[in-house]
Amino acid sequence: MKKQKLNYRFHDPNPEGVAANYILKTFMEVDMDKVEQAVQQAALEPAQEDEGMGGMAM
Repeated sequence: MKKQKLNYRFHDPNPEGVAANYILKTFMEVDMDKVEQAVQQAALEPAQEDEGMGGMAM
């Protein structure tokens, strides 16, 4: 039997930005530890990229 691919659709009468914020908040609440790790990693990445460019700012 062939496995069916899941397809999610959100029908929300609110503006796209409001719906996106709601979904983002829900995902963050569900997995706060991973979000914190991603934010910490993202905070370190610009410093690593600057070092790789020989100290030159763009």
